Amino acid sequence: MDFLDNLFFFLVRPLLAISFVVCFIALWWFLAWKLVLSHVPLVQEIFGLRKKTIKPKPESRGRISKFYKSISSQNPVPI
Repeated sequence: MDFLDNLFFFLVRPLLAISFVVCFIALWWFLAWKLVLSHVPLVQEIFGLRKKTIKPKPESRGRISKFYKSISSQNPVPI
């Protein structure tokens, strides 16, 4: 009986404690992942969950490009 008590005390109890802690951490990580982390764009990009969409830039993006187009159409450059 003494051998079984020592085996339980030195081997089984620490393994149960370690497995409990690992399961506890895994449970909270899973909950945090499902509730918060999977919705953060930086985390999505790191883990490859969402591909970055590349939109082509429009030719006339703002006021400056419109200004230069209006100047070049009013004063054509002679060849």
